Amino acid sequence: MREALTRGGRAFTAAALTTTAAVLLCAAGLVVAGGSGDARAAGGAVVLDEGELDFTPRQVDGGLRLQIDDRGAGSTVVREPSEVVLHVVPSALQYTPDPVATALGTTNMDSWQLGGWEAANIFAAEPGWKGTEAGGDTEVALSGYEGPGIFGLATYTRETDSVNGPAIAHLGSAEGVPRSFTLAGDTERLLPIWQFTAEGVYRLTFTVTAGGATDTETLAVVVGDDVDPSSVAPGDGTTPTPSASPTPTPTATTHVISEGHVDMAARKVEGALEFQLKEGSELDHTWHQPGGVVLHVRPAAKRKIPEGYDFLGAPGDAVWWLPLQQNAGIVWPGWNTGEFPRADLDGKVSFRLDSVQGPGNVAMFYSDSTGTPVVPLNSGDGLPDTHTLAGGTHAHFDWAFSAEGVYRTTFTVGATLADGTRVGDTETLAWVVGDDTDPSTVTPGTGDEPTATPTTTPTASASGTGSATPTATASASESASASASASAAASGAPGAAASGVAVSVDGTSGSLASTGAQVSAVAGIAVAALVLGGGGVFLVRRRRTTDREEGTP
Repeated sequence: MREALTRGGRAFTAAALTTTAAVLLCAAGLVVAGGSGDARAAGGAVVLDEGELDFTPRQVDGGLRLQIDDRGAGSTVVREPSEVVLHVVPSALQYTPDPVATALGTTNMDSWQLGGWEAANIFAAEPGWKGTEAGGDTEVALSGYEGPGIFGLATYTRETDSVNGPAIAHLGSAEGVPRSFTLAGDTERLLPIWQFTAEGVYRLTFTVTAGGATDTETLAVVVGDDVDPSSVAPGDGTTPTPSASPTPTPTATTHVISEGHVDMAARKVEGALEFQLKEGSELDHTWHQPGGVVLHVRPAAKRKIPEGYDFLGAPGDAVWWLPLQQNAGIVWPGWNTGEFPRADLDGKVSFRLDSVQGPGNVAMFYSDSTGTPVVPLNSGDGLPDTHTLAGGTHAHFDWAFSAEGVYRTTFTVGATLADGTRVGDTETLAWVVGDDTDPSTVTPGTGDEPTATPTTTPTASASGTGSATPTATASASESASASASASAAASGAPGAAASGVAVSVDGTSGSLASTGAQVSAVAGIAVAALVLGGGGVFLVRRRRTTDREEGTP
């Protein structure tokens, strides 16, 4: 969004999601406003949160001034740092390479970065430094600093270790990190990583010196969504108090899940099968009825569609992507058949997506051993779609939503027990994608929103058997799983996955799932191939979608 004077915000952290494996030049650059400009009142600043920006020391009227060349809207607009607030959006939270953390004295855990590994795949500001208009080399110094975390500026690429040596620290706020660097007079664009280790409001004061002339400016930076950037005074203005509650307060009848682990599960209830949601870990979890839950896909999940994922839309377009691996600050949906050991089943458990209502398409997919997407569920090419899991399995996939808004996904979950009894359940699960709608105001379950392109749910016959037997998408093998390369895993590089996406929980063989490593999974690297066998599943009953008392196994 360009020149946003008002913007609703909630405190959402974010995580890096699956991306195309690519070598990125680390871009960034933040400069400051204060000395030579008049700060505007809070709410009157221009919020810069997307597109190319150059922080340029230049000769103006016989003196040196630090200005911002904003190319976010196509043409170049020259701005004073005192007129803007730079917003580091939630999706800038991503993997931190160890060389960068070492150089800047920060952390190798996830941090908020502009110009980091995800620069080509997120909608964020792309700031750089330009040195050609100062009339010679410019010394750039961090002469003042306020903020809730550590700030640093460094250059690093994937080839740096073997070609150019370790990461180059330009400046930073941590002890022992340089406080200045020289911007060469022939530099068209310096594109380093700008790293922030915590959410909140930062004031970065820079002094630029060239040819005996000096200018000092302070830039206001809002990291994450704890604070609405449109409410922040630019320059060295007063930092506002963060909102009292970063997460929407759910109503008495709606449970909103906005982050963390949740499985869509086939659960044993009185000898039958019920489709329920399992929130939490294997050792500490709560069961929910789908008709009482709203899953919130936070704005931090917004990504650019990479090449090779045409089933999601045109490359570069926006999509809200929940990755196969867990990322902090967003929901991590999986599948679970752990309550049905394989010996209790004749075949597998089937999860059939009967219909989707909403503003866009929903897809569930993974990458095979060649990096090619395999798409078991996709409302964009017609429904119903089905995937199957063996009993005693816990699995995760990538999910994507093509537009913001409220979605209703109706699933039929079914199986045949070892004695030949057919069991099943149909439920509708509500999702809220983005921040246009407060999830706490959304009615769970089937709801009452109209949809422009509804899909048809298969009807049950009088005997209770589904009118159509869904066809499962099959993978190459029963328990195939391909991990990211051993060298990537050893180095902690993005895309270094755990050994797979499926894990057996009944003692039978299976590959381990990634269960919480906060590392970005890179699309195109083979992470896993899950068993998606065939088999017929029959609808036995449609259970009511009202809440019932939660329990634990």
